[in-house]
Amino acid sequence: MALSEPNVEPKVTAQSAAAPQREVMYRHTVAVRLTHWINALVLVLLLISGLRLFNYHPALYWGNYGYQGVPSFFSIMALEDIETDEPVGVTSIMGHNFITTGVLGVAYDAQGEPVTGAFPAWLILPGGLALARDVHFAAAWLLVLNGLIYLLFGLFTGHFRRDLLPAGGELHLRHMLADIWHHMRLRRARGAAARRYNLLQKLAYAIVVFGLLPVMVLTGLTMSPAVTAAMPFLFDMFGGRQSARTIHFLVANLLVLFVIVHIIQVVVTGAFNNMRSMITGRYTILPEDKK
Repeated sequence: MALSEPNVEPKVTAQSAAAPQREVMYRHTVAVRLTHWINALVLVLLLISGLRLFNYHPALYWGNYGYQGVPSFFSIMALEDIETDEPVGVTSIMGHNFITTGVLGVAYDAQGEPVTGAFPAWLILPGGLALARDVHFAAAWLLVLNGLIYLLFGLFTGHFRRDLLPAGGELHLRHMLADIWHHMRLRRARGAAARRYNLLQKLAYAIVVFGLLPVMVLTGLTMSPAVTAAMPFLFDMFGGRQSARTIHFLVANLLVLFVIVHIIQVVVTGAFNNMRSMITGRYTILPEDKK
């Protein structure tokens, strides 16, 4: 009588037992990393010095002229409360007033005393108006130089075409809605998707690089009398010096919003991995990210 074979578990080879290895890819070139960090520093300098300049006359107009007594469609003021004799921060938008004490118009120092000013002191460049103007202009020209280097690099190396130009399938409505849904759920990219920018990233970077930053530079130039004397067409392009100042301020806020969203995405998708890739260029695709 033949004996049946005993139940034997299949042997596990060393290759199948080994844990999946992390994959390291070279994600960012030296040029991209350098221009990224220079831009980060420059944008901070532009923001804090620009807010100092805005505090000197915290109101926005449309057209060529803007001064005390002329109606503005946006302003941040400090008004005195008749009952308490305390200053109150008031932000006015198209004739609608909002109390913004403690945030805009009136802030408080370490001793709890009210300090008037459109934006609080901790958010603006220390020092006087002359220093803020010098820092703002110097940082603006550094932004232009850095931007030109990045632009030439992107054009000649194919970086824009390869990394920022959406593929045909990405522009389909179904793909766009899925990408938006993944972002709303703070879902990390997996598999091949972790190797490249997704559609929303591509569109955001393209809008900033080819839209917002050029508009910031051109509106800044329009506010300079010396520049507009040589290039008066800038007035026609933006509708006047005060209009250019208004657009400059609004675009600056959009850039701040972009930076905030960018930082949130960096943290959500792996702060250490993303920071390392922007410092060393190498990005690690974890095993659980592979399909």
